[in-house]
Amino acid sequence: MGVTYTDKLFFTERKLKARLEDIKNLRYRDIVNIPILLVNERNTDAKYPLNGPWQEKRLGECWKGRDQYLWVTFDVTIPASFVSMPILCFVDFGITGGGGNSGFEALAFLNGKPYQGVDSNHKEIFLPNDVVGKKLDLTLKLWSGLEGGGKSREMEHRFSQAFVCWLDERVDELYYLARAIIETNEQLPETNENSQKLLKLLNDTFKLIDWSSDDIYSSLYKAHAYLVEGVEKLEKFTDIVINCIGHTHIDVACLWRLKHTREKAARSFTTVLRLMERYPHYIFLQSQPRLYDYIKEDYPEIYTEIKKRIQEGRWDANGAMWVEADCNLISGESLVRQILLGKKFFKEEFGKDADFLWLPDVFGYSWVLPQILKKSGVNTFLTSKISWNQYNKIPHDTFLWKGIDGTEILTHMITTPQVNAPKESWFYTYNGRIHANTIAETWNRYIDKDINNELLLAYGHGDGGGGVEREMLELIKHLDKMPGIPHVKTQTATEFFHKLHERLHKTDRFIPEWDGELYLEYHRGTYTSQALIKKYNRKLENYYRLVEMLSVYAEITKGVPYNRDTLEKGWKIILTNQFHDIIPGSSIKEVYIDAVEDYKKAEHLASEVLSKFEDRLDKSSDTYLIFNNSNWNRNDYVLIPHKHSSFKSNDSVLTTQDTAEGTLVYLENLKPLAFTVIQTSNENNTLVEPFTFDGRILETPFYTIEFDDKGHIKHLYDKEAEREVLAPNQCGNVIQTFEDRPMSYDAWDIDIYYQEKPAIVDNLVKFTVKEKGPLRFVLEIEWQHLHSKIYQDIIFYAHTRRIDFKTKVDWRERRRLMKVAFPVDIRTTKATYDIQFGNIERPNHWNTSWDLAKFEVVGHKWADLSDGGYGISLLNDCKYGYDIKGNVIRLTLLKSPTYPDPEADLGVHEFTYALYPHLDDWRKAQTEIEAFKLNNPLNVFEGCFDELSQSLIIIDKNNVEISAIKKAEYDDAYIIRLYEFEGKKTKCTLTSDYTIITITETDLMENEIGPTENTQALTITLNPYEIRTFKIRFQK
Repeated sequence: MGVTYTDKLFFTERKLKARLEDIKNLRYRDIVNIPILLVNERNTDAKYPLNGPWQEKRLGECWKGRDQYLWVTFDVTIPASFVSMPILCFVDFGITGGGGNSGFEALAFLNGKPYQGVDSNHKEIFLPNDVVGKKLDLTLKLWSGLEGGGKSREMEHRFSQAFVCWLDERVDELYYLARAIIETNEQLPETNENSQKLLKLLNDTFKLIDWSSDDIYSSLYKAHAYLVEGVEKLEKFTDIVINCIGHTHIDVACLWRLKHTREKAARSFTTVLRLMERYPHYIFLQSQPRLYDYIKEDYPEIYTEIKKRIQEGRWDANGAMWVEADCNLISGESLVRQILLGKKFFKEEFGKDADFLWLPDVFGYSWVLPQILKKSGVNTFLTSKISWNQYNKIPHDTFLWKGIDGTEILTHMITTPQVNAPKESWFYTYNGRIHANTIAETWNRYIDKDINNELLLAYGHGDGGGGVEREMLELIKHLDKMPGIPHVKTQTATEFFHKLHERLHKTDRFIPEWDGELYLEYHRGTYTSQALIKKYNRKLENYYRLVEMLSVYAEITKGVPYNRDTLEKGWKIILTNQFHDIIPGSSIKEVYIDAVEDYKKAEHLASEVLSKFEDRLDKSSDTYLIFNNSNWNRNDYVLIPHKHSSFKSNDSVLTTQDTAEGTLVYLENLKPLAFTVIQTSNENNTLVEPFTFDGRILETPFYTIEFDDKGHIKHLYDKEAEREVLAPNQCGNVIQTFEDRPMSYDAWDIDIYYQEKPAIVDNLVKFTVKEKGPLRFVLEIEWQHLHSKIYQDIIFYAHTRRIDFKTKVDWRERRRLMKVAFPVDIRTTKATYDIQFGNIERPNHWNTSWDLAKFEVVGHKWADLSDGGYGISLLNDCKYGYDIKGNVIRLTLLKSPTYPDPEADLGVHEFTYALYPHLDDWRKAQTEIEAFKLNNPLNVFEGCFDELSQSLIIIDKNNVEISAIKKAEYDDAYIIRLYEFEGKKTKCTLTSDYTIITITETDLMENEIGPTENTQALTITLNPYEIRTFKIRFQK
């Protein structure tokens, strides 16, 4: 039995939908309209209501502004007849013109205190019963909003509706129960017997309503009782459960600024608190400590209420990271600090141990994440974004994700589609709706049904916040009773993941694995957009590593207190700007104005800390301290920012070269993590210049290089290897631009067809020798391209094979992409890319759709193509987008989207990339070390310091790198973090020139996990790509 001939003949389904809309309008009783509003147009972002002055506005009138505020209050008294009724105030101040920006946002204050968020999805403000018979003291702080990217414009609001009334709860329940039946019926096949049962029950219910009666409510109550009784008799046979968690995804910045996010959090969180008062089954999750911290600072009374709900177990405070951070671009140490400071906040503020990572909307997931998570006490990972892939559907939704070192983490994908999404679509959402379609399809689209019968649905309006609306909570109650679809329950995400682990532990079925990165086949432009922000992040990550190290050094040797609080404050600024719409470059212009100021503040904080170390230097002599910030013995160049005729070290005269910026000095055999003293000298060290140049052909100790008349490298011959580096008949260092007009998201995307319209930068303006001496040879080149200018110093060195391309671009293009290409004489089927705490191999061909989809990929400091005996690495100091196809290595330099920031990346950019041809493969050539040196030049300090030549930490293997030396979070010890980066099991010894009292291994959260060793030297074995952390106590 299913939908009958009579149902079709009498349009039963359409009729029931029409009657449902009639009932919807009868839920609000005894409406008292508020035709006149009182407004204060003083534009202020004051946190609490103003005292006036007030002006009148009438319903139907408009107000407009861009990033403006309007305070609105009402002159209305709540009727005494409303006593014991559910009283509400209803307002609609939507933006005119409709469309995607038709919403409005306000924070309501009751009796002067923040009470509830009000917006286009939350127009009802339920009031406490003690307002009866009193003048309503309700004030709204209305925000005009922004245009959402693109050209600036004012947003016009219309005061459409404002009234008070009481809610008839029986009619309200009748409405939502009937709606649940109609929605469920739409999901059932016509032949399904439950479909006929539901249609007949609802049709019979609506027959009881006397639409012509003056006392329509008595018949509505009869219909309500009849329907409730009928639903109770329905039978539901299923063990499938959809667990719903309330959620409001708040982008910390995107189409709004950080300051607006603080306000969005207040609005969204007060809405949660009010709904929790009415709906005991409402469970809510918020994952970002940054937002909690904003509320703690701005509205302590809201924060107190949140903490109460957390202790009740209804507000799930979990998620692990400080913000939902980008996982492509930030360093491995930044990933650790995201979790370290995130978990620290959850624990200290709420007493909760965050044990899952909640990242539903991040643009790809590094292969290193499983190891970082497991070593941080995080056992589960959730996302939905990989479902946005352009070409390939990820083959599983619940699986063990195997990381770079072999660590496995249980991973679960949200499978909730948009309401009535096409069946063939695999684009899922973290902003789910409660609807019979999403309940049914969350299960229908789930792949791994044989190992798991309970799924998670994150519901609520998001991106810009707002969250769960009342109808969702009503529908959860009623859809759970509907036959033919899964059960609908509410549960914390914490509990859901714990039970998921239990189910998988008990199953005898195969649990799928995914071994490799979780590459998102989308949003590839985020590796490049807003280049300055990415540069700041890279530089500050390196700077904070240095300042922490030197702070440890100063405390151990000179007793200078380690300023943990200041450094943590700076780290939080860095971490906040690693949010997945800030550092990727997908926010509005104002966000990046704010970010630059934030970065300057973080830099200043670190400089303040470093100054305490510098204050201890003896600056009475012409002496400089050179700090080797790496854990390897090092030969390298250092630039002294003053001009001197010569220098000596240990009575040996050093090789120097005069430059426009100061004096370049070459130093050899610098001890790891130690200082070397150099002093000015009058002695000369006369050396023969090792470079010759005839205007086109340059001879260096390593290469013969020929340039063509366009300024490109025509030939690059490696003298030691006796081979040509570049592919036959092709030039290197060819800068290219491409028309870049993606189909959808301008700043976010690069689509594969960009390659159809290339242009070569070949309008040579200048080609001259800028500098020549015993240490380096510098060619100065200038090109004009379209509206832009490219200036480049190509630097060839006497003591390293590395060739630096120090580049300055005055970029004036819109919707164009800039890359540099090196076609090389290498035959291989894979390329290697630097990632956090290691590296990854990817195919350099398009054999399959999975290969082709990676036409643009992430690399950090370097990428490499090597054959059996030779290779070429392309290094950089602030870029992340690479594409390597066949034998052509390309680095993406700039992108110029016009949305959401119409002026994105316009202006001057400075960066360096470097070519590093080498013998053997990248491991034997020490590409990682060379890239580290490019990104972390030797540090120069004016003055002298005793105990200079002692190494803070010594590691006896070159394939091990120290990512952090810092003060421990909770005691007086120090933390040393290191990792293996060549992918091989390694036995190494860790020691110091300073006296070590004890060494204890910890996890990444600095919890002790190993025995305490009383030893000066600790020998350990590192597995391939393993991260290890140790707590060390030094004798001071």
